[in-house]
Amino acid sequence: MAMLDGKQIVLGVTGGIAAFKACSLIRRLMERGAAVQVVMTQHATEFVTPLTFQTLSGRSVAVDLFTARPVGPLPHIDLAKWAHILVIAPATANIIGKIAAGIADDLLSTLVMATESPVVLAPAMNANMYSNPIVQQNIEKLRALGYRFVEPEEGILASGDRGVGRLAKLTAIIAEIEAAISGEVTE
Repeated sequence: MAMLDGKQIVLGVTGGIAAFKACSLIRRLMERGAAVQVVMTQHATEFVTPLTFQTLSGRSVAVDLFTARPVGPLPHIDLAKWAHILVIAPATANIIGKIAAGIADDLLSTLVMATESPVVLAPAMNANMYSNPIVQQNIEKLRALGYRFVEPEEGILASGDRGVGRLAKLTAIIAEIEAAISGEVTE
């Protein structure tokens, strides 16, 4: 039996160019037997349409806190209870900062505050943003609180610059999801 067989995964997608890679992540998670519910930020819809994720996941995509009804009438609470794990890939500096500050002003950030399940974040952003001391401080704060991270890779970024900030390989993200679900402690 696959480790993700029967697991319910909420995949948060934020507004960065790496949002398109979440399409492949959905497929790989589902191939391993997981049910995937996508929650997008409004900015993410500028990069990939909700219809794309709905088609891939076979589930309605939740974008708005007040109109989303993928599981029940209170999407942030209902999805928090439904999920065995919450994964945010890509995780922008914006969502990392919101979580670190306890800001819950959209469906995804509100869902993070309501969940008791493990949370895995896979940052993806410009290298200068990723190395910014504020972003690094937010990441360290969240790590200390038990949030799990999949480090971004070095390479050519959307801006044409080279540096650390590319979304981690999907195999690394899936490995961290499996480790989180099994309760394995990772560095």
